[in-house]
Amino acid sequence: MSEAGEREDERVLALLLAWFSPALPIGAFSYSHGLERLCEDGALSDRASAQGVIAAALRTGSGWSDAVLLAAAYRAAAAGDRAGFDEAAALAMALQPSRERAEEAVRQGTAFLEITDTVWPGQAMVERGAEAALPIAVAAAGAAHGVPLKRLAAAYLTAFAANLVSAAVRLVPLGQTDGQRLVRDLAPVAAAVAGEAQAATLADVGGMALGLDVASMRHEYQEVRLFRS
Repeated sequence: MSEAGEREDERVLALLLAWFSPALPIGAFSYSHGLERLCEDGALSDRASAQGVIAAALRTGSGWSDAVLLAAAYRAAAAGDRAGFDEAAALAMALQPSRERAEEAVRQGTAFLEITDTVWPGQAMVERGAEAALPIAVAAAGAAHGVPLKRLAAAYLTAFAANLVSAAVRLVPLGQTDGQRLVRDLAPVAAAVAGEAQAATLADVGGMALGLDVASMRHEYQEVRLFRS
């Protein structure tokens, strides 16, 4: 790799590490994506069950849909296709299966845009102050700053999985070592889903993680809770 290529690779890596760091203040730590309800119901009780639930979220749940939406919005933003970007953004909002999951997606996305627009300005697809689901916000910023789509989607899904692992560590509870084993074992799943989503279109959006969706709906009526979803 040339020196210029190395510098570009370092720039992209620095952006991804910053954008998907747990320290980025978008409030990801406060959402469990329905895992808290599953734990309350006894369906999330150890490392194996946590891995199964999070892998399902990645493969057939909102992880897959988010990756497809991110890819479609990214391609539209890179091409200056306003209609295509708006279609992906509207679909991302419409697909949320519950009030809390909609809040989870939109509050994180809006916070992500606010921070990146201030610190790393350049995206022009979402008006400042407007709401956007998280995969759409990430796509707009990533396209504006030339982050390769495959790496952007892989980082997004790895962070998605890591946040759910963090919730499981607190809920089950799991030890920190088992939490890291989960992160290790789920990383290939995130990478595979990100790769498949690159070749997908909006017609491929959809999933079958009904247990998580129903859990997120039931969480809205849970009286004792640690998380907002």
